[in-house]
Amino acid sequence: MKKQNEKTNKVNLNETLKKLAGIVSWFEDQTELDVEKGLEYVKEGAQLIKSSRERLSEIENEFKEIKKSIL
Repeated sequence: MKKQNEKTNKVNLNETLKKLAGIVSWFEDQTELDVEKGLEYVKEGAQLIKSSRERLSEIENEFKEIKKSIL
């Protein structure tokens, strides 16, 4: 059961990239920046980047384990 929970808690990189692209798009579309809303998006983006880095590290480790097992 723990493995199933781990899977559901893992960051989906495709979804994260879509969210980050949406944040970037919002900033690009602003003619008059809403500073408060911008701050919320910056915080969200920073969290998404952090989560993505952690997930990429996990994926890298998984690839290393697979490589070890086939060599």
